[in-house]
Amino acid sequence: MDRLKILSVPPALRRPILIMAFTGWNDAAESATTAARYLSASFHGEKFAEIDPEEFYNFSLSRPYVRYKSGSETEREIIWPFTEFSVCQAPELSRDFVVGVAPEPHLRWRTYCEDVMTLAEQCRITLVLTLGALLAEVPHTRPIRLSGNASDPEMAARLGTRPSRYEGPTGIVGVLGTASRERGLATATLWANVPHYISGIENPKATLALVRRVLPLVGADTDTSDLEDAGRQFDQNLKEIVSQNAKIAGYVKKLEARASEDEEEQPTRPASDLPPASELVAEIEQFLRQQRPE
Repeated sequence: MDRLKILSVPPALRRPILIMAFTGWNDAAESATTAARYLSASFHGEKFAEIDPEEFYNFSLSRPYVRYKSGSETEREIIWPFTEFSVCQAPELSRDFVVGVAPEPHLRWRTYCEDVMTLAEQCRITLVLTLGALLAEVPHTRPIRLSGNASDPEMAARLGTRPSRYEGPTGIVGVLGTASRERGLATATLWANVPHYISGIENPKATLALVRRVLPLVGADTDTSDLEDAGRQFDQNLKEIVSQNAKIAGYVKKLEARASEDEEEQPTRPASDLPPASELVAEIEQFLRQQRPE
């Protein structure tokens, strides 16, 4: 059985970009996968390919789920953790793009990347762009900081990111980037820095920052007012939390002071002198749950 299934062959693509994002380790506050799906939805992406999950996932860790089939109240179906690819060919785009979203695989990463490269070759991809989001000691009161790298200096300048000097454990995003370069493809990666004390909450501001930075690469614009509205509500919720909790307010002030002292990214820091964030995370998440309508 072929792992990569091309369900329909896209028409001739114009200098296409492959944009990929993975849930899990690479996706703090679900910012990267939400951005990828948002881009696909904004330009009417149509699913055309998938990678079968059988050889790449431990299903006790990334469980399939069951749901009722559309239009049926008795018949159910299993939804597996496929890698799904959609193609965007809207007329307002200056170049087409393919979006791939998946849970981070547990097994056989090199084989998995070979399957992605096979799809890239069939679609004549010219650039592989991976999106990620990482937890960082940054305050939510500052603009979302983006970091990244590109194989081409001109592309790096267009992304306008601070080069990362990170060394250490990597995820499928790093492995896929290396596999792409080995195949002679141009590569770029873009990461949003997400405040670690609100890691369990979707962060629309981080998603918006990624979307805005990607749009110039495809030569188009789109209405992001829904993300902007969500970001304002996000800020308002956090402002209310901070105003009611001295512990959280003090924590945020320390982060702001640190950000002011050192605007340069430091991938290797000494042990933090900030207080533990675990209690703050619990308090913030409890507050936000209380704000939801019954």
